[in-house]
Amino acid sequence: MPKTLQFASYTESIIDPKVLITNFAKFEQPKQLHVAFSALDTYLKNKGKLPRPYNNDDAEAFKSICETTNSELKEPLELDGKLIEQFSKTCRGNLNPINAFIGGVVAQEVMKACSGKFHPIEQYLYFDAVECLPENDLPAEEYAVKNNRYDSQTVVFGHSLQKKLGALKYFVVGAGAIGCELLKNFAMLGVGADGGEVIVTDMDLIEKSNLNRQFLFRPHDVQKPKSATACDAVKRMNPFINVIPHENRVGPETEKVYDDNFFEKLDGVANALDNVDARIYMDRRCVYYRKPLLESGTLGTKGNTQVVVPFITESYSSSQDPPEKSIPICTLKNFPNAIEHTLQWARDAFEGIFKQSAENAAQYLNDPNFIERTLRLPGVQPVEVLESLKMALVDERPTSIEDCVAWARNYWQEQYSNQIRQLLFNFPADQVTSSGQPFWSGPKRCPVPLTFDVNDPLHLDYIYAAANLKAEVYGIPQLRNREAIANMVKNVKVPEFIPRSGVRIAVNDAQLMPNGSSSGPIDHDRIGQLQEELPTREKLGGLRITPLEFEKDDDNNLHMDFIVAASNLRAANYNIPSADRHKSKLIAGKIIPAIATTTSVVAGLVCLELIKLAQGINDINMFRNSFVNLSLPMFCFSEPIAAPKLKYYENEWTLWDRFEVRGEMTLQEFIDYFKNEHELEITMLSQGVCMLYAFFMSPDKLKDRINLPMSEVVRKVSKRKIEPHVRALVFELCCNNKDGNDVEVPYVRYTLP
Repeated sequence: MPKTLQFASYTESIIDPKVLITNFAKFEQPKQLHVAFSALDTYLKNKGKLPRPYNNDDAEAFKSICETTNSELKEPLELDGKLIEQFSKTCRGNLNPINAFIGGVVAQEVMKACSGKFHPIEQYLYFDAVECLPENDLPAEEYAVKNNRYDSQTVVFGHSLQKKLGALKYFVVGAGAIGCELLKNFAMLGVGADGGEVIVTDMDLIEKSNLNRQFLFRPHDVQKPKSATACDAVKRMNPFINVIPHENRVGPETEKVYDDNFFEKLDGVANALDNVDARIYMDRRCVYYRKPLLESGTLGTKGNTQVVVPFITESYSSSQDPPEKSIPICTLKNFPNAIEHTLQWARDAFEGIFKQSAENAAQYLNDPNFIERTLRLPGVQPVEVLESLKMALVDERPTSIEDCVAWARNYWQEQYSNQIRQLLFNFPADQVTSSGQPFWSGPKRCPVPLTFDVNDPLHLDYIYAAANLKAEVYGIPQLRNREAIANMVKNVKVPEFIPRSGVRIAVNDAQLMPNGSSSGPIDHDRIGQLQEELPTREKLGGLRITPLEFEKDDDNNLHMDFIVAASNLRAANYNIPSADRHKSKLIAGKIIPAIATTTSVVAGLVCLELIKLAQGINDINMFRNSFVNLSLPMFCFSEPIAAPKLKYYENEWTLWDRFEVRGEMTLQEFIDYFKNEHELEITMLSQGVCMLYAFFMSPDKLKDRINLPMSEVVRKVSKRKIEPHVRALVFELCCNNKDGNDVEVPYVRYTLP
């Protein structure tokens, strides 16, 4: 709703300020700072210069002016002498993180003034981070001006801290919106510019859509690697920064690169990621290697930062947001009413056809134990996996591009005509419910089957993308000629479809499975039949199947082409307005809207925490997590939550603690070690998803492993070799104490010889 605001004049507001509180732990501080800034204007007019850094005489003179200024307020304050002194001694400073924060806020206010959108600040906002300052004044030479690029920083923190910042070794994960801001800030602060290094990794290429917020990139950089381009840009800002680009995704697959040696030399990690899974992975790595983590994220005008300090705070994974509301399966399958539903349906189709089914087939070809593991799955899953295998390796296995086109045409017919005709057979357009209401009403849109037309660009888009993606999965050369594809599709024979009686279609999610459950009776006969029908690996010869990982930003890979065509055809079935490629990419790619103002604010706040970490501060009350919303505007700062403490016997421990076991020992020796050294009886022992020992295991099963070295037990149970770069294994324990009670204990880091 429109809102009219009345602002006091500058003259009125100076003597009766209205301030926005940003930190309720510093409730009185904004008005103290109002007095200080007002007095600074007077000091500058009187003296012609600002107070000198850490000069006691100037600080006393400044205090005197503050007292006069305070007396002129409508409601004078009781001045905070220490804060006023700190203000005087540091006001010649000019700090990048503060500038980044204030700059982002001011830029957003300018846009509010231009657009009338969002709520402006009324009338003053004062922000400080005095907890960053050294506890005691340093010797005068620490603040001496040396006429270099860091003078405005060293007059606040001293040259010793500048040396520490220059020697830092940091890992920046991501070079997108936040990553660009962080790297710029690091360059301005001099992080890694004096014997240290900043390593940045991002596997993405620059897209045109990135340019509105990832400001280190220019139009001529499109399709260049983000990490290398960002590094080149910040080197131009600060030639001394030692910044190294990588193009790796962080995850288990790159642990050969980011191994023990890599993490042990780091001073910390700064996340600039766009997804929770990668954040959780990096958080776990930081906990394991006991490295500080600077975490941040944005969503439009909203942003947050979190600092994770070893042995002091909880980790990023210690708390999590509630899960996103998902779209009911029945809405996706049969009753969509919004483009978001058809796009999710298209994404699911992509994952099912080109990834999940292909992954199962690839594992069958490469893993001799795949069928054995599949048969151990619960409920109806073995049948579903075997059906998908037969489909991929027998029923729908193409050998040429013509086969791929034929498959795409028949699949089109099944999805956009046959299934809709069957749905209308079960629930005709004039059907009414038991209460006499029309069945097709409210959110249920009555669909219409489509008739294939090779001259319809949307129809051909689908065939073109689906056929080429199918070819890519099976290693068949693609055909990127629409006219040739159109000629092929004209010759495809499409079987006639007649709707059948007795086909059950669920109207809500509870009807999807018996009793609303995801498990049903196991059809052993069908499992046996499917196993017989599957060709052996030998018969399949040198077949190679490549599952496709959805990638929204590569305009040449046809992934988004398939999603857009599949979604808009589905939308046509249900008379839902279609979405262009840009909108489809935002929704299907789950792109989080980002704006430069929030990114600047968040990166500035992160770098203030970096300064505290560089100083070696270990008081949890000095650190700040933040939650901001520039549109409201709302700023909320709080101390991090301390790492929760657990206890066994009299030993307190947190997530940062672990048992250290060095050198090889047998499983029996391992069990005895914990009994003798820690008075703990191991009841279960696991490594990853592998159960190595449990008190209920049969003696026959244990006798083959109890006297083996622990590394050999891991190899034997997991059926995988231990990679050469792995220097230690992680074991999880379930233990009883000497009274026989179950107790929670830390994990074990088992260092290999």
